[in-house]
Parts: sequence; C-alpha cells; structure tokens
Amino acid sequence: MSQATSAVNEPAPLHGMPLLLGTISLSLATFMNVLDSSIANVSIPAIAGDLGVSPNQGTWVITSFGVANAISVPLTGWLVQRFGAVKLFTWSVLLFVISSWLCGFAMSLETLVAFRVLQGLVAGPMIPLSQTLLLASYPRTKAGMALALWGMTTLVAPVVGPLLGGWITDNMSWPWIFYINVPVGLLAAALTWGIYRHRETATRKLPIDTVGLALLVLWVGSLQLMLDKGKELDWFQSSTIVTLALVAVVSFAAFVVWELTDEHPVVDLKLFGGRNFAFGTITLSVAYGLFFGNVVLMPLWLQQWMGYTATDAGMALAPVGVLAILLTPLVGRKVGEWDPRAMATGAFIVFATVLWMRSNFTTDTDFVHILLPTVLQGAAMAFFFIPLTTITLAGLKPERIAAAAGLSNFVRITAGAMGTSIATTVWENRATLHHARLTEQLPVGSQVLQGAQVGLGQTGADAGQALGLINRLIDQQAFTLAADDVFLVSSLMFLALLGAIWLTRRPAPHGGATPVDAGGAH
Repeated sequence: MSQATSAVNEPAPLHGMPLLLGTISLSLATFMNVLDSSIANVSIPAIAGDLGVSPNQGTWVITSFGVANAISVPLTGWLVQRFGAVKLFTWSVLLFVISSWLCGFAMSLETLVAFRVLQGLVAGPMIPLSQTLLLASYPRTKAGMALALWGMTTLVAPVVGPLLGGWITDNMSWPWIFYINVPVGLLAAALTWGIYRHRETATRKLPIDTVGLALLVLWVGSLQLMLDKGKELDWFQSSTIVTLALVAVVSFAAFVVWELTDEHPVVDLKLFGGRNFAFGTITLSVAYGLFFGNVVLMPLWLQQWMGYTATDAGMALAPVGVLAILLTPLVGRKVGEWDPRAMATGAFIVFATVLWMRSNFTTDTDFVHILLPTVLQGAAMAFFFIPLTTITLAGLKPERIAAAAGLSNFVRITAGAMGTSIATTVWENRATLHHARLTEQLPVGSQVLQGAQVGLGQTGADAGQALGLINRLIDQQAFTLAADDVFLVSSLMFLALLGAIWLTRRPAPHGGATPVDAGGAH
C-alpha cells in the first residue's frame, strides 16, 4: 500500500468530547497496567504471610507477571493485523480485568502465580496499543502533546502504586490491590469501544511462527523458573535445576537458529546486527534489571527488617516519581537536540550515586535518609528510558521500528523479572554469610551473649525467648548488610555500563523526541 493511500485511509483526528473521553479511556488502561507492576511490590510480605510461603517465594508474583508480559509483547504486531487494534485493545483490557479478579480470589501461591501469568500475557498489547490509538486521535501537529499526556500517566502510576498498595494492604487486605482493577478496566473498555469501534484498523491473515513462539516460551520460562526455584532447591545440587538449565540453554540455541532462518520470525533477531540497536538494547535491559531488582528489594528490607508497615514502605518509595514527572517533558523536548548518550550517562551516574547512598544504610537509618535517594532516583528515571530508547531505534527504517520496539521491550521486561530473582537470591545468600560471621563473634557461653540473656531475662523473657530475640537482632543486621552489598554492587555495575552507552553512534539531531514505549517507566 502506498503512503498516499495509507494517509487517505487513516481516520480523521478526534475533537471535543470524544477526544477527551478517548484520552481518558486509554490513559486509564495504561495507568491500570503500569500500576499493577508497582502496586504489588509493597504487598509481597503480606501476600507471602497469608499464603504461607517465604517473602522470597512471594516475589514470584512479580516475576511471573513480568515474564508472561515480555513473551506476549512481540506478538502484538501479529495480533493487531489478525484482529484489529481496537478489538485487540478492548479484549486485552477485559481479559486483564478478569485475570485481576481471579488473582484476588487465589487461595495458594500456585494459583496466584498462574493467574498472574494470565494477567501478564493479556497485558502485553495494552501499552503499545494505547500509544498507537492515542496518536491516531490527535492531529499530527499535536503528537508531542499526546505523547506527553500518555507519558505522564506511566510516570504517575509508580508514585501512586506503592502508596495505594501499602494503604490497601494495611487497611483492607491484599486481594483488593487486584480487585480495584475491575471498575477501572470496565470503564476503560466501555469508553474505548464506544469511541474507537468505528476506527478499527485493517486486518489480514498472516502466518505465525509457532515453532519460534514455543521455543521462546520454553527457554524464557525454564530460565526464570530456574532462577526462582534455585535457592529453594539448592541450585545445581538439584536434578530439577540442572534439567531446567539444560532445557533453557538448548531451547535458547534452537530459538536463535530458528528465528534467524524463518521467513516470518516471532522476533527479528537480525536487528541485533545494528550497532545502536544491539548496544542500546543490552544497556537498557541490564540497567532495567538492576533498577527493578532494587525496586523490589527495598520494600522487602523495610518491612521485614526495619519495622515499616506496607503504608510506610509505600511512603518511602512513592517520591521516586516526583522529579521524573517534572523532568520528563524537558527530556522529551531536548532529546532531539542534546546528545542522548550524554543524557543516559547522567542518568547512570545518578543511579550509581543513589545506590551508593543506599549501600551505607544501617538499622539506625531514619526515614528522611531513606527518602532522599528515592527522590534523587526520579531524576535518573527521567533521563533513562527516553534517551536510551531513542539511541536503540535510531537509524532503523520506519517499517522496522515496530518490530525493534517490540524486541527491545521483550528483552527489557525479561531482564526486569530476572533482575528481581537475582537480587532477592543474592540478598538472602549474603545475609546467610553475614549471619554466620556475626554469630562467630558470639560463641555459646560468651560474656556478651550471657549479658544479653540476663538483660532480656529481666524483661520477663525465658532463655529460649531471649536467644530468639538475640537471633532476630543478628538477622536484622545480617539482612541490612546484605542489602548494602546488593546496593553497592548494583552501583558499580551502573558505572561499568557507561562504556556500553558510548559504543553507540549519536542519533542525527532532530526537532523532537522519538515516540517510545515508555512502559519501561514502571
């Protein structure tokens, strides 16, 4: 189809009330999706306790959603051409509502994870399609304003998520973090269908790479399951972990060979032949894995070992969006004029500084000192996603942009889920090591231990209770030192990634920002 014909077939921009309601409906759906990625973070201890599992196992609620979401993102292009953008978006929202409702009813970790997988699978098309439909609603001259409105939604959700999740967990019960999606999603679906059903995109039947998709699910699923179950099963001492590792390696190798040779690959791996795409995607994904792993670790540490309620933990994490919201419009305007490599470098230096500040946390660190790095991190977020996505997509032909954005987001979301598993596993391993070192200084019968037991005995605690309290204090120190270790290593890794940014070429300067899938803001 020629560009002229395509332009004629494009629906006219919306005006007045339909434009307002259309923007609200698409923003609500995006908000709901991004909110669901952050709202569960502060609720993990409560979910784990209620379902009778460890907080480390509770993080599967986050990783399962992320992996399923990553797998479904590359399918968005094929699904749009098969069913139409409006129909696909509306059904994605409705299925998201149903899966959210089922999550709230889950009575075990296994069923909750299964429903979170379903939720992640149906959520894949929502963010890219919300952006596509929104851009088609506005005149081309106002595309920047449309993207700004859309981008603000993805930045507000991470602020509201921890606050709302914490308040709901403390004052209601954790299932309500999922139930609140029901009225929001139904309203978004009804408004979207009412306004956009006459603006459906053209459909056609295309072959789907079933072998490639099956191999993708197999290697990603096996690898994530290995990371999630590794500590519980004692890693490679377990035949299950060895089997999962072998399946992941073999299926990944087969996936790469198949995708490079298939006529209609589910993901276009040949995009990695481009310097900017390869280094941009790798840098963005590793950095996002570090970022998201630490985002999940913070509320776990605050609630388990610092005595914070879910609400307090949400208050400590929510301000991350303040500077992000204020600075993102500036980044959107200037990314076409300034060197995005320099902007990303600044973001990584701020991330490294924030994590270094956190690596000095102790059990006596007060709320204000915990809050300060969180506020500063918002500035890094603003200069992180848009410049790196601009670098990644620079120089690609227009017809390859959609495939490139889908592949880049698949790698990034997968890295986020894996970063969560790695961060929590390393945290527990280091805590075990620190606990052993601390107890070496308190052998049975030592004067310090006897003195502590006598002091606690005077409060009415018997010998067993006294030892339990002492062990709890040692655990608190051990897990705090372990968190410091994770923060410090993450800080150093952000600095190490600076070199990869400068292996890319500077995109040609232009007058505005490249439209990006800022779903990474969550």
